[in-house]
Amino acid sequence: MRLDVSADDPFGLHNLPYGVYRAAGADPRVATRFGEHVVDLALLLGDDTFAPGSLNAFMAQGPARWASVRAQVVDALTGDVDPSAVHALDEVTLELPFEVADYVDFYASEHHATNLGRLFRPDGDALTPNWKHLPIGYHGRSASIVVSGTDVVRPCGQRLPPGEAVPVFGPSVRLDLECELGFVVGIGSPLGEPIPVDRAGEHLFGVVLFNDWSARDIQAWEYVPLGPFLGKSFASTVSPWVVPMAALEGARVPVPAQDPEPLPYLAMEQPWGLDITLEVVINGEVVSRPPYAATYWSPAQMLAHLTVNGAPTRTGDLFASGTVSGPEPGQQGSLIELTRGGAEPIALGGEKRGFLEDGDEVVLRGEARLADGRRIGFGEAAGRVLPARSLPAHGEEH
Repeated sequence: MRLDVSADDPFGLHNLPYGVYRAAGADPRVATRFGEHVVDLALLLGDDTFAPGSLNAFMAQGPARWASVRAQVVDALTGDVDPSAVHALDEVTLELPFEVADYVDFYASEHHATNLGRLFRPDGDALTPNWKHLPIGYHGRSASIVVSGTDVVRPCGQRLPPGEAVPVFGPSVRLDLECELGFVVGIGSPLGEPIPVDRAGEHLFGVVLFNDWSARDIQAWEYVPLGPFLGKSFASTVSPWVVPMAALEGARVPVPAQDPEPLPYLAMEQPWGLDITLEVVINGEVVSRPPYAATYWSPAQMLAHLTVNGAPTRTGDLFASGTVSGPEPGQQGSLIELTRGGAEPIALGGEKRGFLEDGDEVVLRGEARLADGRRIGFGEAAGRVLPARSLPAHGEEH
């Protein structure tokens, strides 16, 4: 059979993202998305590398193999395709596309960092003294990264109510989203061997949408002096399609001017970002459109900094950009920015809203624009907020 997909479809031959699908009653398998079709790669290419329900084995084979497979997929999809390899997108379940080995989140948007700095330090400098010298980040929990469509339970923890001196325990009342991009490491690096900025392409496999759900009240009480912990580790949502770096070559753009000049291990002749417009949707209403191109630190610089102390990386490692925000109104990638810490609620569904309520559905979308005008789709990273679960009383069984 021939698959009829327009040349300008965001999921056309110029994209071909990788994911994992499950047909009814079957085990998960690796696929690509072509238009509204999900195409089984093991059947399309006759290659058992893609039979297991994870991209890790393929990602570990490296850039030469990635390029070879991409060329084979393009060639196969321009001819006759075995009908048994093809499924309609709306008839399959999409699963977590790779096994997440480790996870780091950065803080790479100057606009986001400035917005939060003005909220938290109204009488001081918006940016901390180190911000323009290094990509700030923290380590998170890979086990709590979930695929789009997974419900997110409102987290419980300690928080300090305004005006109080003693913390209380209970559900977060300032639950937020963070609109980000995630970068997937295909080839790892050994302990003690940093990855130079000019060799990032040998390691980076692809990009996903990323929602770093955040309990702002839990985070505010716990983060001094060691940083985010329970306010972040309860869930992060990724999109099910990994868009390969090869598809995004034409979307590369210079990052904003970096001043002061970065230290030598972060210095690049031309630090690159990506021309990707993101979209934050809550209960069907678009509330923000953050531009990733406004992000200060390049993905290559983030990876170089992550490893400069000799930290190893592994196939399936994921590092996220941190919240993406732009310079204009309506480009903030979190509710804490959009509402100025809840002080200026936004209109949503006929009511005023500072933070997320139970039942809210958050959807992130993204689209890259290539230099030739074609678009690259990313799909969605969606999740619905469920009420907090009560802890068993002392002596009760779980």
